[in-house]
Amino acid sequence: MTIRKLERQEWRSFFDAMSKLLEAKDAAVEMAALDLGDQTEAEWLPLLGISYDPRDDVIDIALDGLDHMISKPRDVYLDNGAAILSSIEIVDADGVKQIVKLKDRLALPAPRT
Repeated sequence: MTIRKLERQEWRSFFDAMSKLLEAKDAAVEMAALDLGDQTEAEWLPLLGISYDPRDDVIDIALDGLDHMISKPRDVYLDNGAAILSSIEIVDADGVKQIVKLKDRLALPAPRT
């Protein structure tokens, strides 16, 4: 497991490039803070993309059926477990940690005809 902090100037280009590579991933989104406790926002939905808009200072995590927006992100950390990106932790201005866990989508065999 290798955790790396992603510098702010890298956010937009990283998320743009990453979104193209993660089309076959499912994601779970969890939030953690002292005043909130641990909460699950989404459990293993197809990931449509992640983007950063520097003008509005928002990270948008687009999942099938859910759009999770993080305003005023402060830090972004990447967890490259076993040489693949396994999770992203985004800390917002209030110190709330928002963790996006990634896994490969289950590949089902083609239906018989």
